[in-house]
Amino acid sequence: MTKTLIKTTNGGKVTEREPRRLIVGISGASGAMYGVRALQTLRQCGVEAHLVVSKAAELTLKHEVGSSSVALRELAHAWYPASDIGAAISSGSFITMGMLVLPCSVRTMSEICTGVTSSLLSRAADVVLKERRRLVLGIRETPLHTGHLRTMTNLSEMGAIIAPIVPALYALPQSLDDVVDHTVGRLLDLFGVDNGLVKRWTGRP
Repeated sequence: MTKTLIKTTNGGKVTEREPRRLIVGISGASGAMYGVRALQTLRQCGVEAHLVVSKAAELTLKHEVGSSSVALRELAHAWYPASDIGAAISSGSFITMGMLVLPCSVRTMSEICTGVTSSLLSRAADVVLKERRRLVLGIRETPLHTGHLRTMTNLSEMGAIIAPIVPALYALPQSLDDVVDHTVGRLLDLFGVDNGLVKRWTGRP
């Protein structure tokens, strides 16, 4: 990642810093384990995870993972309530590598696309777009109607990366964990995070 020059307050001294912060948003779509695994991997890789969980995601976490956002706080460097629109990640002056929304619901995707942000999750994503940082949306929905597809096209034209959650069967997964790990690893690849989760394709034997 390109280093960013930031002026300190002590006499205007210029210092050089390379931030290793990634905003992680977990929305209410099915697939909460993907977000949990991303947090675990970022901690292992030494990347600060700044977490925001939607209200709907609280229900999904309890149903699919048997956990809550309170338990996830230990995996994140910082945690922000979805209602805290004054949080650090709501400002473009807070430098990050970008944001990963995993999983990303259609509602969250639509809010980001229109700029009508009703929570910190969609607000943080909107900030990432306006600052021209990387925004990756792990969309979890099927089938898709034309409105969904048009929204995805608009977001792609705005600079977001649309990355639907799909299994990579060529990696010959042996378990559900293998499927989750490969997808999470590929999404973190988009931020240049060397994670060790991906079974790389090197061609047929």
